Amino acid sequence: MKTNFSLLFYLKKPKNYIDGTVPIYLRITVNGKRAETTTARSCDPLQWSSKTGRLKGTKESARTFNAYLDQLQAMVYAAHQSLTEQKTTITADRLKNKLTGKTENIKMILDVFREHNRQVSTLVGTDFAKGTLERYRTSLKHTADFIKWKYNVNDIDIRDIDHDFVVSYDFYLRSVRKCGNNSAVKYLKNFKKIVRICIASGWLKSDPFINYKAKVKVVDRVFLNNEELKRMAVKEFVTERLGQIRDIFLFSCFTGLAYADVYKLRGTEIIAGPDGEKWINTKRQKTAISTRVPLLPPAVAILNKYSDSPVCEHSGKAFPVSTNQKMNAYLKEIADICGISKKLTFHIARHTFATTVTLSNGVPIESVSKMLGHTNIKTTQHYAKILDLKVGQDMSKIRQLY
Repeated sequence: MKTNFSLLFYLKKPKNYIDGTVPIYLRITVNGKRAETTTARSCDPLQWSSKTGRLKGTKESARTFNAYLDQLQAMVYAAHQSLTEQKTTITADRLKNKLTGKTENIKMILDVFREHNRQVSTLVGTDFAKGTLERYRTSLKHTADFIKWKYNVNDIDIRDIDHDFVVSYDFYLRSVRKCGNNSAVKYLKNFKKIVRICIASGWLKSDPFINYKAKVKVVDRVFLNNEELKRMAVKEFVTERLGQIRDIFLFSCFTGLAYADVYKLRGTEIIAGPDGEKWINTKRQKTAISTRVPLLPPAVAILNKYSDSPVCEHSGKAFPVSTNQKMNAYLKEIADICGISKKLTFHIARHTFATTVTLSNGVPIESVSKMLGHTNIKTTQHYAKILDLKVGQDMSKIRQLY
């Protein structure tokens, strides 16, 4: 990393100084930041040259004195060279510590990030979902690549994380990595968690994110309308696998379960609800929040279809669910076959439940939020796009009053 580096020997007169010798200090400046240390020498101010930073005169005593200062200066330059070869970020304090022999307890940001990810990995399945771990691993890779790109080093001292680092990281994600706004903000949000750990541990004194403002932009959520749901439901497929993927996707459309929750759903989690009908009683994989959803007739029919499946009987699960990657690959094929131009992913089923199946049919958003397992209605609003049709129906009731 390129640094602006300078040295200065100067006299530091104590308070209430009248006369006598004055201590000589060494000031190291790197990129405008200073660090000072005593040289363990002093002199008469009348013998000192502020212009040269040395004693005046050519006497042997003056030459010996100045040779000592020259030696200190050479040691600082050697420390600078050593840190440069080690590809360590050079700071005034770091040069001072190397000169004085003070051992630094250096914490590197990527080491802290890796330790965080190791802990998350240990807690996958209890406190964290597997997808959360993958998200942090991707964020770690982006952070490491950014540090190499900007500073040409393999890691960086936590104390060197500042506002410029954050702003430059944001620029890197958007320009070099070609991330969209929301992706860039989410990666920086993941990195911010590591920064918070550093602040809480006392390794970082100030928050480099304090003046960084970036917001996730609201995007239109894709969902299936009633006509598309019906078209998919009645479609006959050549292969059994496509039929299974379609059924599981539609089950999620009528229950709002995310992929991870459908994947782990067990037959024992289908219970009799307070109304005597079948309900799902489970906990969300992502948040461990309890979710209770009354089953609509199409969902019950799909559930019954797989009740005697050998795979389900052996595993105890409600459905023979493939990996999310395979499900999404098959859904693209299913969309083509059904003449649906929308880019289908399994998560669209959750959007469809929130929008087409519930809100557009008059289910209050509070009930939808509870069934989705949200703790905040604001989160539900991101999923649920109120249809113009529903708005028209609501306004027609008022129109009759005028």
